[in-house]
Amino acid sequence: MAAGKGKKADKKTAADAEAGTASADAKAGGGVLGIALLAVGALASSFATVFFLTPATVPEAPVCETTESATHAEPAIKVNQSYVELRDILITIGSAPATRYLKMKVAIISDDGDVATVNDAEPVLIDAFTNYLRSVEVSDFENPGFYSHMRDQLDRRSQLVLGSGVSDGVLITEFLLR
Repeated sequence: MAAGKGKKADKKTAADAEAGTASADAKAGGGVLGIALLAVGALASSFATVFFLTPATVPEAPVCETTESATHAEPAIKVNQSYVELRDILITIGSAPATRYLKMKVAIISDDGDVATVNDAEPVLIDAFTNYLRSVEVSDFENPGFYSHMRDQLDRRSQLVLGSGVSDGVLITEFLLR
């Protein structure tokens, strides 16, 4: 009898197993179908959002309009203007041992008639520029806004040495900080 009971139990277990496999297959098929429906729904809602919420036409904006009130800019170069290049300025920077140095080449803007005056005053100009540049710290050179300030300071020193009628400005033609 024990054997008979075992056969019934085996038949019942086999029937349950077949029913479980069939329900598992149904769940798996529904899961893939659900994911596919979800993807299609997301795609449709994305398309609808972009299609219906974007404007149909983009208004054209003018690229660059010229107005009647535009002023004519005068050229920076004058007719009788000369550029007198000074010799290289090479100095050490900072108070630490001489590990960093600055090499600059400067040109003085002046009138054609004052070129000889600038050439005669070159040693005094180099001395004035060197004294200023030695007072500058390395951290100042790391600030991009410092360079216009440095040009203004060099221009001021050239006007002190040459006079404001001789020097019309300073150009930094080469700059190397190592």
